[in-house]
Amino acid sequence: MNIYVANIPFKMKDEELLSLFSEFGEVISSKIIMDKFTQRSRGFGFVEMPDDVAQSAIDGLNGREVMGLELRVNEARPKTEGTGGGGGYRDNNRGGNGGGYKKREY
Repeated sequence: MNIYVANIPFKMKDEELLSLFSEFGEVISSKIIMDKFTQRSRGFGFVEMPDDVAQSAIDGLNGREVMGLELRVNEARPKTEGTGGGGGYRDNNRGGNGGGYKKREY
């Protein structure tokens, strides 16, 4: 099961997240998501565990205070299609071009 972990303290390292979830059983993988520009933690991550221990880890860690922050832990939802869209672009006083995809009607 893939587990979403939010409100991770910025100073927490991948190894510490792994250790935290290892209290509940085997951890297949764990990763704190980093900002690609600043290389700093974005405050959330993912942990993958076998289904038989994942729910006990979710129940045991959701709401637990770690390094002064209360973790939010739940089953990760699949990434949805069509989310996002680019930001606008501004050139002097011409206004911005809207980001994203707009279906053209013919």
